[in-house]
Amino acid sequence: MDFKDEIKKIGERFESLKNNIQTEEATKNAFIMPFIQALGYDIFNPMEVVPEYTADIGIKKGEKIDYAIFKDSKPTILIECKHWSQNLNLHEGQLLRYFHVSEAKFGILTNGIQYRFYSDLVEKNKMDEKPFLEFNLTDLKDNQIEELKKFHKSVFDEESITNNASELKFTNELKYLIQQEFLNPSPDFVKFFAKQVYPSVVTAKVLDLFTSLTKRSIQQHISELITARLKSALTKEDVDNKEIEIKEQELKSEEEQKIVTTEEEVEGYLILKSILRQKIDVSRIYYRDAQSYFSILLDDNNRKTICRLYLNGNKKYLVTLDENKKELKNELNSLDDIYSLTDDIFEVLNRLEN
Repeated sequence: MDFKDEIKKIGERFESLKNNIQTEEATKNAFIMPFIQALGYDIFNPMEVVPEYTADIGIKKGEKIDYAIFKDSKPTILIECKHWSQNLNLHEGQLLRYFHVSEAKFGILTNGIQYRFYSDLVEKNKMDEKPFLEFNLTDLKDNQIEELKKFHKSVFDEESITNNASELKFTNELKYLIQQEFLNPSPDFVKFFAKQVYPSVVTAKVLDLFTSLTKRSIQQHISELITARLKSALTKEDVDNKEIEIKEQELKSEEEQKIVTTEEEVEGYLILKSILRQKIDVSRIYYRDAQSYFSILLDDNNRKTICRLYLNGNKKYLVTLDENKKELKNELNSLDDIYSLTDDIFEVLNRLEN
């Protein structure tokens, strides 16, 4: 199982397990320890993962954080855990205090489902107020999985992650600001555009008008983008389906070219037709040739196979299918032997008719 599947599997277990998880300790066992393990760390090795790691804070001695992940005998990641139903906004201060007195470069605050990754990107040795990476394990995006993968033990590089975290942090904050402006444009945002299209001074009245126009323009633009994407996706799907259809037709054509209906198969069909006409109208009797056998069908339906003739090998057979679609072979010394199998053929016909 690759990393992506392993992480998603933990999230998928949440709905089935959450109602049985009554304590913080149970949350750790069910969700957080498997998460640490998925990142490649040995949760049973105290040189690598230390539970209840002591982080003395000033005069407070014996303060403990839930987990510390070590590399080269130094703590690199601190993990503070809460019960899965807890709101993480209420507990950021606790992780901040531990982070301040530790050598660790990264801190994780989690309730087993939501994960927030922090560092000291703004001020050295002081945990940032906002996480540089945040995700919900039950709704992971591909780009979030790629960022999380960088914390895997096999590729962990503190300097590389720190450099990338700074860019990720500001990108996330910009995305949030853009989203807010799109939902509820601020006066400065509206004025920026209004000045470029309105030929006179932007008064308070004009600003009110352009606030409404800006919001509507954003919504229309987003709608047009979505429509264009959908059209593009549907066009691509149509092209892909057409290509698949062409390939299937080509393969079918190649298969058909390999099939040769022999005189012996035609003679066998005529014998079977003469037998079956005693019970049913001959217009209901069809044959279909394949590379390895020659089928006699009722109503030209593959699911109503009366029998199959295997006439192209050293030994020749007439085969019927029982109720479980298991082949019952009857060796033929000559095609005339088919007449001796009339009762077997009628038995299959009766079953198909009923």
